[in-house]
Amino acid sequence: MSAIRLPTPLRGYAGGQKEIEIEADTVGDALTDLAQRYPALRPHLFDDEGALRQYVNVFVNDQDLRSLKGDATPLKAGDRLTIVPSIAGGA
Repeated sequence: MSAIRLPTPLRGYAGGQKEIEIEADTVGDALTDLAQRYPALRPHLFDDEGALRQYVNVFVNDQDLRSLKGDATPLKAGDRLTIVPSIAGGA
C-alpha cells in the first residue's frame, strides 16, 4: 500500500485528511482513485481533458514525477506520493 500526502490547501476537499492510503499500480491510477474517492479534489488536480494540471507537482518519495515516467510511474508498497501545488505571484 502507498500513501498520498495532501497539502493543507487541499485537505478540506478530502475530509481534512493530510494523508490517504491507497493501493494502485501507477501514479496515474493512484491520483485517479483519489479523485474518485474525493470528487471535490478533481478540479484542483485535473484539467477538463483529465490531464494533471501544470501547476500541480507530484513527488514519488523525493523524486519529481516529471523526472520519472509521469503518470505511468510504477508504485510499490511503502511509496509516498506528495502533492505540492505551485505558488505564484509576488511583486
